Amino acid sequence: MFDLLFHSNPTAFRGLPLGPLMLENYSPQLHIYVNFSRLNTAQMSDNDMFSSASIIVRLSPIDQDFAPTNIRLRTRFPMSESTNEEIVLFRDMVLRFLEQEVAPHYEEWEKNHQLPRQFWNTMGEAGMLCVDLEESYGAAGASFEVNQMIAWEMGRLGYGGLGSNYNIHSNIVAPYINNIGSQEQKDYWLPRMVTGEVVSCIAMTEPGAGSDLAGMRTTAIKDGDEYVINGSKVFITNGILADLAIVCAKTDPQAGAKGISLFLVDTSLPGFSKGKSIEKIGQHASDTAELFFDNLRVPANALLGQEGKGFIYLMQELPRERLGCATQAVSQAQGALDLTTAYVQERKAFGQTISQFQNTRFKLAEVKTEIALSKALLEQNMEKFKYDAMTVDDAAILKLATTEMQLRAVNECLQLFGGYGYTVEYPISRFYVDARIQTIYAGTSEIMKEVISRGIVGR
Repeated sequence: MFDLLFHSNPTAFRGLPLGPLMLENYSPQLHIYVNFSRLNTAQMSDNDMFSSASIIVRLSPIDQDFAPTNIRLRTRFPMSESTNEEIVLFRDMVLRFLEQEVAPHYEEWEKNHQLPRQFWNTMGEAGMLCVDLEESYGAAGASFEVNQMIAWEMGRLGYGGLGSNYNIHSNIVAPYINNIGSQEQKDYWLPRMVTGEVVSCIAMTEPGAGSDLAGMRTTAIKDGDEYVINGSKVFITNGILADLAIVCAKTDPQAGAKGISLFLVDTSLPGFSKGKSIEKIGQHASDTAELFFDNLRVPANALLGQEGKGFIYLMQELPRERLGCATQAVSQAQGALDLTTAYVQERKAFGQTISQFQNTRFKLAEVKTEIALSKALLEQNMEKFKYDAMTVDDAAILKLATTEMQLRAVNECLQLFGGYGYTVEYPISRFYVDARIQTIYAGTSEIMKEVISRGIVGR
């Protein structure tokens, strides 16, 4: 049922349908908040990502007496039963897969600083990769929420490196190709990404150009029916195992951001080389590489989208990329809290469990509250994204809030483990080191603040 609170003529929404709302003709002065109620409490726990969600919807005035600055609508309605059932079914499968195929081997993968190449094929066989692509590409044709749920469970269970690998392949590269690519490019790459035959990466960051994409030096100069790419990239997730790289390069070096283009590059081509795997302080199972292009020739049909539109495409796809980061942040914070909650109820000091100390209880309460707030923000933006209503500003706010929260939460959780938290024997230590990169990659917190502030006071 709708809970309507009007500050002006209530006939403004005469005839409003009972059910999910998605109307056109958005009025920027109209502030509307819509919250999903709890789904199926018998199947969902407090740790589930999709027990609730929030969206802002777009409504068109139905009455000439409508006064946009004087009216507010609040409504609650359940997520569709089919979406709920889909998530529950996939979640059961994902948890079984992670228990059987990941848990017994993850420590070894962490020591090896990368996943086994065959594991990508195993994920593909299990239907875990690129699940929200169309069935015509061999994918499940699932909802976007299922993709996010898979990343959520990886993060919650402490597989931060795997989550980053998965996020790049399924949540970033696949959507780039699906949204921007030609049908020929989609048919060539996407089915093999679904099966795991092709592992993908996106190559943006350079030694001298991280957040400053306009300052990149890698070039792609047209030569007949080919482009010749020269330059290098660094900190590329999946870079060691990648068969496909989306390479950002300047087709017009004098045009700044307007001269950037994107290319689908087969990593087996002559002129493409990979440096050694970069050793990091966390997310060890996630292989990270330097990539080098020395007179690398790619056919003209390797161009992704239009020439010179690369920066626009990057901005267009940023919301989904930062949704992925936020999902990792909130899920990993939840996983750290789960571990800590169990530990403090077992560990004893001064004749009682440390969960009985007021400081412990208050710290847990603070962490749970921060997670709940970030989770609500994440769910709100996921719904905005589904309806193409999530802005670059929204994405910056989301990433800033959730990743900074993650650092605070895991720090407080590790503290409650005492000296044991500083040992690799206790998984909380992995949550701690895996978290540190979250405020750096996909746009640093400082860049997020700059983006947000521009929306407030301009440049």
